[in-house]
Parts: sequence; structure tokens; C-alpha cells
Amino acid sequence: MFGKYFSKKSKGEFYLPGQEIKIDKVSSFHGFSCEKDSLAVCKNRVMFSIFCFAAVFLIIAVRLFDLCVLTGFEKESSSPRRVYAHNPIRRADILDRNGTIIATSLPTVNLYANPRKVFDADELARELVKILPELDYKSTYKKLTQKGTFVYIKRNLTPSQQYQINYLGDPSLEFEEGEKRVYPHKNLLAHVIGSTNIDNVGISGIEKTMDERLTQSDIPLTLSVDVGIQDTIRMLLKEGMEKFNAIGATAILMDANSAEIIALVSLPDFDPNINRSKEQRALFNMATKGVYEPGSVLKIFNTAMSLESGKVKLADKFDATQPLKLRYNTIRDYRGENRWLSVPEILVYSSNIGSAQMALKVGGGEQRNFLEKIGFFENIDIELPETGHPLVPKRWGDGTIATVAYGYGISVSPLHVVSAYAAMINGGIYHSPSLIKNSPKAKNGHRVISFNTSKAMRQLMRLVVTDGSGRRANVRGYEVGGKTGTANKLSANGKYVDKKVRTTFVSAFPISDPKYALIVMMDEPQPLKETWGFVTAGWNTVPTASKIISAIAPQLNLKANYDLDELRQAKIIEASWTNGE
Repeated sequence: MFGKYFSKKSKGEFYLPGQEIKIDKVSSFHGFSCEKDSLAVCKNRVMFSIFCFAAVFLIIAVRLFDLCVLTGFEKESSSPRRVYAHNPIRRADILDRNGTIIATSLPTVNLYANPRKVFDADELARELVKILPELDYKSTYKKLTQKGTFVYIKRNLTPSQQYQINYLGDPSLEFEEGEKRVYPHKNLLAHVIGSTNIDNVGISGIEKTMDERLTQSDIPLTLSVDVGIQDTIRMLLKEGMEKFNAIGATAILMDANSAEIIALVSLPDFDPNINRSKEQRALFNMATKGVYEPGSVLKIFNTAMSLESGKVKLADKFDATQPLKLRYNTIRDYRGENRWLSVPEILVYSSNIGSAQMALKVGGGEQRNFLEKIGFFENIDIELPETGHPLVPKRWGDGTIATVAYGYGISVSPLHVVSAYAAMINGGIYHSPSLIKNSPKAKNGHRVISFNTSKAMRQLMRLVVTDGSGRRANVRGYEVGGKTGTANKLSANGKYVDKKVRTTFVSAFPISDPKYALIVMMDEPQPLKETWGFVTAGWNTVPTASKIISAIAPQLNLKANYDLDELRQAKIIEASWTNGE
């Protein structure tokens, strides 16, 4: 049928008039013809275009059917496809326990130059100094004329600075994406968070310890600290430090049952937003890095050890009428009672003589094992790189046993002390302290004393505050219990210096059902007229801790009990001594 359209006529063949018009009446395919007629060609192209459009729309329809209909029958367990936008931030945020941002990163740009492309270094250096006044002309000119193809000019430019530099139109200047670490609360959490260097790499604090975690995940890191509580404690600690003219101070608030740190302050501190060189003392973390002889607060652990050993009972009495003479030294009491003292009285009146006799009765082996069990022989296990190693005696003779019993001869950090203290009053379980909220370490505690010994220690701690050197911390309604400690500092020639001390007060509240443990320490507080010339802990750290507890207890949603019958509580304690529990 189609052959006649493509066949050629032989030479000499001719047509009669009208014979050249061939019409195929049989075929129904009228749209196409191989005759070179413009109308036919147009029809052919139109038909071809229609065919192409139909094919394209058919493909689109099939694809839409696949996505909208067939995909819906896939299993629900299959994860949906997600498309994420480019995130220029490469370091995760840090939050406090309530979700408040305490460290974040902002997108920024860095300016660099290719010295080989610089046409007029002198002119370009002058223009850059005009836009960026913090730059020095000589150093900028030196950078623009040095060898190589890359040199940083300025990091973290503002949008305005970037616009002005762009306006210069110099081909040797380029920008790169960057980020700047920002700490909205400035000095408040300096020793907890730490800081990053110019390349946004952690160099101290949480920023250093958790550097890999912060850079490998964009999920915010939630700490256990509370910004509001931290702010209150820092403000009141700073007031106390300035009032008593101390050269340094630290305070730690800890959950007594999980060892999560709610606040950690070390003064003086620094602003991590400022990259300029800082004073070394401001960079030093007294709470975790510094190790000190704790003084009489160590009597807490000496008493707990003695009761736990079974060799000493609450009703036992020890002779404190005369100084205790040992082979190489003589132990005396500070403003002693000069009489026989019971175990509760030894703690309440902070008797060095009585504490030493208790420790000697128990023995050096048990003493050493007990201190090791509460973590006094190793670096504290905390998510900070700034931790100090305890200074422990090499020889453990009678002199060491006696002096360690009342807080000398061994040096530990304030965090060591408050962590061990929490175990003494929370039922006897020691937990490693943590700065991470809901840390697994909270579930991995180990028992160091029995529940009954812990119960007795709570009662004794309360008595120290009601009747002993901690009376100025007896905050009404919150049942504070604790112990004071004053330790003389060593001079350069190794001699202890009077009036040059570190004072400490470690406490818990409410002591009948401990929720929080607090330690406050001051370095070299000075005597005042109102302290009658004394520099012991009862005159400086105790009233400072009292102000802190009064302020933060309501913030911690602790309900005050103003109906406490202190006399009844004292009678209960007295009865327990009589029974020897």
C-alpha cells in the first residue's frame, strides 16, 4: 500500500491532465504523505510534537502514581526520607539542666588574603586598618607581603565589616565560612564550661573534655548545673570573699543522692568570650584543681570510720584533759574543753585530741582503706580536665594516723570533700560526681558505710550546727547540718603560719532527709572588727553558707518547716547516744 508513495516513475512516462494527482481511497491514514508538500510536512511535525508531549506527560503521570499511590503501601517501619539544609555550625550547643543556653556558636566569616595577588600592600594595609581599627598597620602589611598564598587577616567579621571589605574590590582578599563560640552568661560558668581557642577547639572545662561529643553531634549537651542557682551562689560567695578580703573562694552545690553538681563556682574567674590573656589565678579552678589540707572537716570521715569499724561507740569517752604526746609531736585542742569528751562532743567541739585517739584506736590500716574507699587517693572522676591529684603520706605511722584524723597530712580538693560528705549522710552510698544531667554514674554508686552509721552521722552533723561551731548556719526551717574546718597554710620554708588560713564549711540540708550538700571555702580570709579578730571558719565561711542556703533553698523548691521542735530533736539524739546506736 505504501509502495506507491515511495516508488519512482520510469523515464519517459507521462501523465494525462489530472493523472498526476493520486488519491488512495483505501487507506485511512491521511495525515502523512511522502510528497514534498508544505502542508503535509506541517501536519507531520504537529503529529510528532503531540506524540512527544503525550510521552512526557505519560512518564510524569507514571512517576506521580508511583510516588503518591504505590509508596503509600510501603511498610510503616521504613524511615521517611528527609532533606536537611546546610548547617554552617559545626559545634553543638551546651544547655543547663533547665534547657537554658549557656554556650552556643554563631555563623561568621573570616578574612584571608593571597599575598601573591596583592598589587599595593601599603595601600591595602591602610584601607584594612580603617575598616578594622583593631588591626595593626605594621603586622597587617607584613602579612600582605609575606611569601605564600594564604594568610589570615581577621577572624569573625561582622556583616558590616564584610560589606566594607567587599566594597574595596581587591581580588587578593577572600572570605571563608566560620563560627564563633559565644557564652551568653560571661563569667558565670567559666570554670565549668571552659573555653575554645581561635579555631573553635576546646581548650579547657567541658569544652575540652567533651570536644569530640560537641563536634560529632549537633544534639545539644545538657549539663546538671542550674544557671539560676549558680548565679545566686556566685553573687553571695563574691560578696563574702570581698567582705573578708579573701584572695580566693569556691563553692559547690551537689545533689546528695545522685552526686549531680547543681552549681560550681571558683573565684576569681574570667570571661570566656574574651580571648586576651587572662590572669593565671583567674584561670585556676579551686574547686577541682586545687588540693588542700581540709582541716577539721576531715573529722567527719574520721568519726564515720570509727563508728563503722565497731571499735568505737557513740557513748564512748576519750580523755581530752591534757595534750596528746606522740613520738615526734604533741597534739593540742584549739580552745579545748580540757575534760573527758564523748564521741558527739569530740565532733561538736572539734577536738583534735579526741579525734586522734579515736583514729589510733581503729588503726592506720583501716583508716587508710577507708579514705581510699571514699576516693581520697585518686583524681576526682569528673567531666573536667582540671583535676588535682591528692597528696597522700608515704609512711602511715602513728603521727600520720593522728594528724590525718583532724585534717592535716593529706591534701584533697573541695570536690573530693563534698562528694565523700554526701556519702556520709545519704545512707552510705558513694557516687562519682558528674556535671552531666542524668549521668549513668548516678546509678553506679558503691556502699562505703552502713545505713545506721549514716543515720548517726546525720544526727551528729545537725548537732554541730545547733550547738557547735556551725551555729551561724542554722537557717530556720531547713535543718542544716555540717562541719567547719580551719587549716593553717604552709609558708615557703614549710612552716605553718598563724592567721594565714583556709576556712571550710561543708553542710547538707535538710539533714533529716538530705537533698543537697554544699561546701564553701575561702582562701586567706582576714579578721574584721565584727569577727573579734578571729579568722576561723565559724566567722566567715559559715555565715556565707548561711546566706547561700537561705537564698537557694526556695529556688530549689524546698519547703521550709518552721514548726521544727529543736528540743525534741535534741532529745532524740541524746537518747540514741545513751543506747549506743
